Amino acid sequence: MKTLRLSIILMFVAMATYAQVAVKTNVPMDVLRLPNLGVEVALGKKFSVDLAGYYNPWKFSDTKQHKLLLVQPELRYWFCDVFNGHFLGAHLMGGAYNTMGFEPPFALWDDMEDYRYKGRFYGAGISYGYSWVLDRHWNLEATIGVGYNYVTYERYECKDCAQKLEDSDKNYLGPTKAALNLIYVF
Repeated sequence: MKTLRLSIILMFVAMATYAQVAVKTNVPMDVLRLPNLGVEVALGKKFSVDLAGYYNPWKFSDTKQHKLLLVQPELRYWFCDVFNGHFLGAHLMGGAYNTMGFEPPFALWDDMEDYRYKGRFYGAGISYGYSWVLDRHWNLEATIGVGYNYVTYERYECKDCAQKLEDSDKNYLGPTKAALNLIYVF
């Protein structure tokens, strides 16, 4: 939590001093109905801070839901200039989830389609990306990352019965970030 506050403070300091800011959305997540928004602030010619947030409060049906809150701050080093070309990043992440009826790729559990899982996760990772300048204000950015997450969970028999079967935690090592962002640079 302290890191998130520090990231937000750094973003506001950078806005006041350097004032190059971008707003973005991860288009594939928009298509999958997972609302998201990101803000990236330049900290100079080679560094920026990106703060992405994902929030899905809805359920799809009585047997399918993927409620999620995810915050992912990232410090980026740009090889050319900020918002242009290749970059490397170090990101943190944290959030909460409540899911059932889905079998996503890179699932932590083999039976996610049959049980409801609820919990929190915290982690860190590294990423690589590239940003294409489309015109004066618009960019397209692709990024992918890997890392570690510590995941706490409660497993329930079904949505309505709410009988808790398990209360545990898991360690996850693998993909932690994937985005194709449409960006507006101020």
